Amino acid sequence: MYRMLAIGYSAGGLPLLMRILQALPEDYPLAVVVVTHLPGGMETNLDVMLSRITKLPVTLVMDKESVRPCHIYIAPPDYHLLVERHPESAPGFALSVDAPVKSVRPSIDVFLESAAEIYEHDLIAVVLSGANSDGAEGMACAKKLGGLSIVQDPQESEFSTMPAAVIQRVRVDYVASTDEIISLLLSVHEKL
Repeated sequence: MYRMLAIGYSAGGLPLLMRILQALPEDYPLAVVVVTHLPGGMETNLDVMLSRITKLPVTLVMDKESVRPCHIYIAPPDYHLLVERHPESAPGFALSVDAPVKSVRPSIDVFLESAAEIYEHDLIAVVLSGANSDGAEGMACAKKLGGLSIVQDPQESEFSTMPAAVIQRVRVDYVASTDEIISLLLSVHEKL
């Protein structure tokens, strides 16, 4: 049974992310985590912007915060976001200032790898438009550990480098349009 939906995107992905989140019902049972390239020194209002278009609560992740279902989490600027096991409770988040990966922090690869290690087959990983190859290694890890892997069709994405890199590296479960991604995510909800 899926417990986490992880969405990674970069250049050109925000309109797609907004469409996806807007389509999720208020009782969507998964924890939804959004990782995008937000450099240091940059104030973000992504959480405020997204909270206006979705029925789910949206917050920037705080270090050591527990992962809760029916909630949207945003990776904060200039920190790698990870998931860690809490022996006595639900998994939690950790923020890291380790060196950038593929010149970015937060890194989609770093997050997907840590989420896959915790959630394994309970993870849905989605990679959207972007202008570098971040996300390919993380998606490979998610797929290897049994997660559901979905990538936006590069021909539909504004910046095809990121989804194309994922497809080149991983035999994903779905290469899909935004509408198809939404249908897949809603069908998961209907089965739970």
